[in-house]
Amino acid sequence: MKWRKLIKVALQSIARNKMRSLLTMLGIIIGVGSVICLVALGQGSQRDIEGQVASLGTNLLMLRSGSSQVGGARGGAGTLETLSMEDVARLRQETTLLQGVSPEIRVTSQIIAGGRNWNTAVTGVSPEYLEIRNYQVASGAPFAERDVRTRAKVALLGETVARELFSGADPIGAAIRIRNVPFRVIGVLAAKGQSAFGTDQDDIVLAPSTTVLYRLGDGKTVRSIVASAASPEEMEGAKDEIIAIMREAHRIPAGGLDDFNIRDQTEINQMATRVTGTLTLLLSAIAAVSLLVGGIGIMNIMLVSVTERTREIGIRLAIGARSVDILSQFLIEAAILSLLGGLIGIACGLGAAWGFGSLLGISVVINPAVIAVAVLFTGAVGIFFGFYPARKAANLNPIDALRYE
Repeated sequence: MKWRKLIKVALQSIARNKMRSLLTMLGIIIGVGSVICLVALGQGSQRDIEGQVASLGTNLLMLRSGSSQVGGARGGAGTLETLSMEDVARLRQETTLLQGVSPEIRVTSQIIAGGRNWNTAVTGVSPEYLEIRNYQVASGAPFAERDVRTRAKVALLGETVARELFSGADPIGAAIRIRNVPFRVIGVLAAKGQSAFGTDQDDIVLAPSTTVLYRLGDGKTVRSIVASAASPEEMEGAKDEIIAIMREAHRIPAGGLDDFNIRDQTEINQMATRVTGTLTLLLSAIAAVSLLVGGIGIMNIMLVSVTERTREIGIRLAIGARSVDILSQFLIEAAILSLLGGLIGIACGLGAAWGFGSLLGISVVINPAVIAVAVLFTGAVGIFFGFYPARKAANLNPIDALRYE
């Protein structure tokens, strides 16, 4: 039989049993739809995370205190406060591969403006912090190095803080109180949105590092140091340079454990995307089980179809049809069932991805390669699970088939 004729016969057989065919395809539809939806949302989430990590800063390096080996166990970052303003000064003087260095001196406090208040983090930084962390001043002006030297009581408000304290009014020049210390608002930062770790980057107040350290803090604790390398190619070199300077400054002997830890933007990105990638893979594997169940469903229905059409098969064999024609007919029927289910599943998966993406605020990435693989895979599933029923039909004895009631 010609292929066109085989396909026509297969389609006619599927059309005669519309409801059964739809139920047969259901497992394939659910499996393919789930995989397409999860991959589209997973890749979209990864792209969002990469964008959020990029918003942290350009060529960013983050240096934090880290505990030494105590009691046979290593403490987490910040267990021992080992960083100081002297470290900041030394890095500025001795590094050759860094564009900017800034301390991060953070205190949590209630901010009071008139009759309104808001709890947030107040971070003491140097002027170059804005460039290191990609912050832009939307209105007003940033503070200068002079403000750091004089411990000026000036502040830059994040968009969230400005909205909560001033409800849309212009805060420039307004007075606020932080830990009962009066500050003057000199600027409002442009909105950045959430970070890759789900924190609101606009819920922040920036002030000169010395002001926060000595007027609001304990006069010695530097939470972390951030820096930016001159270029992406110099990230590793800058990282090694920082480690060497810090080990010398902290008098750590050769082979001794660092009392600080350093991470670059690549590591931050990997940390943020690892969970998303693992979750997407796990859920896709679960969805793939539906494809397996759908394939088994196709095999069962095809076996039922062979039994129902035993006399038809016997007649075709008796009038000259070859076993390979019968085999091809049932294989094509199984493949078409699977492919139709796959195409419907792709459409449903894309629709679900757009729906959930809009609902959850996640970008959707449509990968043509994934769709192509899904189509090929569903066709292969149909052929694989349809082979046994097709071979059973092809091996029927014409005489026994004609006698079948």
